[in-house]
Amino acid sequence: MTQKELEKYLMDAANILRGMIDAADFKQYIFPLLFFKRISDVWSEEYQQALDESGRDLDFANFS
Repeated sequence: MTQKELEKYLMDAANILRGMIDAADFKQYIFPLLFFKRISDVWSEEYQQALDESGRDLDFANFS
């Protein structure tokens, strides 16, 4: 079995398990994931900025 065949087999299995979902219903899953990803990215950026501004003071960065 080639990698391409394995990928197709796994994708078909995922589609069977997931069932029929209308494309518009995906927004119920995707939007929260995008929201949490954005929050995580902003926190990481602000944490790194706080570390840089404080001379690598972890206590300051954790409370910023």
